[in-house]
Amino acid sequence: MIPLSAPSRVITAGAGLLDEALAAQAVPTTPVDWRPPLPGTAEALVKVLADPRRQAANELAAGRLTAARPYLVGVRRASEVLAEGTFLHAGPPISWERASGPMRGALIGAMLLEGLAGDERDAEARLVAGLAAGEIALRPCHEHATVGPMAGVVSPSMWLFEVRDEEHGGTAYCSLNEGLGKVLRYGAYGPEVLERLRWMDEVLGPALAATLELAGPIDLRALMAQALQMGDELHNRNRAATSLLLRELAPYVVEAAPGSAAQVLRFINGNDHFFLNAGMAAAKVSTDAARDIPGSSMVVAMARNGTDFGVQVSGLGGRWFTGPAGVPDGLYLGSYGPEDANPDIGDSTITETSGLGGFAMAASPAIVRFVGGEVADAVRATRSMYEITLAEHPAYQIPGLGFRGTPAGIDVTLVARTGLLPVVNTGIAGRVPGTGQVGAGLVRPPAEAFVSALLALADAVTDPFE
Repeated sequence: MIPLSAPSRVITAGAGLLDEALAAQAVPTTPVDWRPPLPGTAEALVKVLADPRRQAANELAAGRLTAARPYLVGVRRASEVLAEGTFLHAGPPISWERASGPMRGALIGAMLLEGLAGDERDAEARLVAGLAAGEIALRPCHEHATVGPMAGVVSPSMWLFEVRDEEHGGTAYCSLNEGLGKVLRYGAYGPEVLERLRWMDEVLGPALAATLELAGPIDLRALMAQALQMGDELHNRNRAATSLLLRELAPYVVEAAPGSAAQVLRFINGNDHFFLNAGMAAAKVSTDAARDIPGSSMVVAMARNGTDFGVQVSGLGGRWFTGPAGVPDGLYLGSYGPEDANPDIGDSTITETSGLGGFAMAASPAIVRFVGGEVADAVRATRSMYEITLAEHPAYQIPGLGFRGTPAGIDVTLVARTGLLPVVNTGIAGRVPGTGQVGAGLVRPPAEAFVSALLALADAVTDPFE
């Protein structure tokens, strides 16, 4: 009981004007950081929050995510993983008719790489005809235990990192990183792009496959934890992680592929983002460990195809919930500007889904020079993500926050209750096919995707009184 002599206090919420006015009058206040839930979610929130399965299901999902132990175990040709005639792409399912410029450019480049067309026009015509006849299948990477950065196109002759979760037994794949500039993943398909991809096919892939056979599994979780403490956030900054991986690989590259070792090591050393793709596969295998838990409202995938932004939720199987992809706000290269930018694209948001990337920006002050903003903005971004996540990652820690674990396990109900959307940092692809990268920045997913997922969760709750 509050004593009668205790001064009364006024609880204030929302804009700070009321709190400031009362403080000027010496009235004691208690400010509360309250936000209204996302529009149209109130009834669904009540139903989902009352689901008796939810708490235990989310504890299990978050526990499986944070307990995953991803190891890099090999490099394999995509033809060993894909059915004949299958091309993978980033994001939710999409047709050629709705595909963005970068997605179309990457598919055209893949057709040329595979020798299925003679030039750009021939590639597009054969793609359209093949898709219509069912001779070519266009499928999301996520539906084949794979992730792909930006356009995310994977064709049979490409090589893939193979990552295994030693805790839960899952496996995930991701293509090898081409470097920056005009590259296939950004929709470029010029002669220099294809020449590099053919070298990766003929030299880099086989050399890395032989290297990992000799080196044995590499503990990516430990490597990523160390890279965070060295200034990476493991989405748009991978300099430390790439250096650490190169250190692990170099002696075995020299031994396993002496004829091409200098080329391979020079290529990796000159590409600060080489680790990104291995890290994406590690994030994918970790979030996949938390899939298919009835009643769980935890997000297990966020992905974009350049047209749609989609999410998948543990308790809802492989269903996609989408909204329009937004254009990132950031810094542009050379003379490029917002008018040149394509809407957000790529599977690399699997890093944020697992508690890295934008969620770990407080660990990477240097990232703000790449995506814009100030160091304080990066810290605020990470702190805000604790409000919409279920756990703090025990291995991925942020020195600047007292070695607090990164926020991990996005909860759809917390997104709806707070109105806070996940923070994503990303590269920006040119909207015209063949352009390549035009910048980098920050983007927020569309609220519609999370609202749709919440409504589906509500529909899946069984009323005990029915």
